[in-house]
Amino acid sequence: MDFTIRPARPHEYGTVGEISARAYLDGGLLAYGEEDDYLDVLRDVGRRAREAEVLVAADADGTVLGGVTFTTAGGAWADIARPGEGEFRVLAVAAGAQGRGVGEALVRACADRAREEGCERLVLSVVPEAAAAHRLYRRLGFTRTPHRDWEPLPGLPLLTYGLTL
Repeated sequence: MDFTIRPARPHEYGTVGEISARAYLDGGLLAYGEEDDYLDVLRDVGRRAREAEVLVAADADGTVLGGVTFTTAGGAWADIARPGEGEFRVLAVAAGAQGRGVGEALVRACADRAREEGCERLVLSVVPEAAAAHRLYRRLGFTRTPHRDWEPLPGLPLLTYGLTL
């Protein structure tokens, strides 16, 4: 790996927010495109860092390549995590860093954090359209948990996966 995974630093929040927003926009993952209210959530990394853990992948020179938000059951950012589970959200990789294993490294870091917290499982939700994400999760050993699929808004289905740690 030619980058490191570490907690996001406050001066990087804007960069992480824009990487997240661009990944969701460019990936066609927002129902209302540039007008989608979720863009504000994606860009507000300061809030995420206050309420959960934001991890980044960064080059040796400090260039942020991607980020992810990790939490455990009961946390403000936990959508589906139950007791004994960790959860990650807003996994995003900068377009120029794709293909370097950044997404995989961030997911593995979340699995490590979950183990450190004593969790037995790591869970996530993902839109059906995120084909690359689905391939990544399956390759890393996650299995679909359709009984936990849900809709945060009517007409916005989220598929769920879990990994036994």
